[in-house]
Amino acid sequence: MNEKFNSRFLKSGRYGIFLAFAIICIVLALSTPRFFTVPNLMIIGTQVSINALLAFGVTFVIITGGIDLSLGSMVAVTGVVAATFAHPDTYPLAVPLLAGLGAGLLFGAFNGFVVTKSKVPPFIVTLGTMTIGRGLALILSKGRPVSNLSDPFNFIGGGNVFGIPFPIIILIIAFLVCSVILNKTILGRYMYAVGGNEPAARASGIGVNRVKMWVYTICGILSALGGILLTSRITTGQPNAGAGFELDAIAAAIIGGTSTSGGTGTMTGTLIGALLIGVISNSLDLLNVTSYYQQVVMGVIIIGAVVLDSAGKKERG
Repeated sequence: MNEKFNSRFLKSGRYGIFLAFAIICIVLALSTPRFFTVPNLMIIGTQVSINALLAFGVTFVIITGGIDLSLGSMVAVTGVVAATFAHPDTYPLAVPLLAGLGAGLLFGAFNGFVVTKSKVPPFIVTLGTMTIGRGLALILSKGRPVSNLSDPFNFIGGGNVFGIPFPIIILIIAFLVCSVILNKTILGRYMYAVGGNEPAARASGIGVNRVKMWVYTICGILSALGGILLTSRITTGQPNAGAGFELDAIAAAIIGGTSTSGGTGTMTGTLIGALLIGVISNSLDLLNVTSYYQQVVMGVIIIGAVVLDSAGKKERG
């Protein structure tokens, strides 16, 4: 009986994150009355937005069997580029937005190009571009924050529409677009095929390198969007911004059920993973728990998610 229960539990592991999220929210609501207040929920949504955007991008990459460690550096360099063109009375709002997103597109495409052409493992490639991106951010900003940004640009990360913070609106739109790409397009089906069995995908005529180029480019664009949001929110382009963001994004994807070996993952799971991280962090703040313990908690959750993922694969055979 116990073995039968474990089998069912592992096979339904994709739903475990939803159950865990619901239980944690209930426990937190009972532990601290401030948790389920509208202002606090808006704070959580705003804080989660940047990590979720990065997590959406890296979910595409991980599904194809890759990894991207340069997310944090992309946040920094694209934020600096956008801030450079966001000074008042210089350019319209479209210019810093296009500049930042364009920088992310180029950075992501470069990652994809090197991964597909060099055959070097993505871990090593993106570890190198992580350093390159951080250096570029320092060079472009001359090692100093880029400040004095226009009000329309600052609205992106700090404004609200009908009482809803604008970053949450961007998060919702990005989630819907990414979900459509993954679930309703040929590219999405090819992503799963490449991550599930790359030799078989190649043999069936799928342009594996082209798919990888697309996923790294999309990841770069989403990282740039996160960089623009962060820059707007803190009203400066910081060359040191985004340090460690790649770890939180990858954690959100893995916690949400994206398999580290590729071929499995959903945007809904990634969103719940990002929300789970944000909720835990917020609740520990409300409970006056030191930030040091937050790192310990997140580490335990990540290990647990990977263990369940591995157990589920063995069970499925």
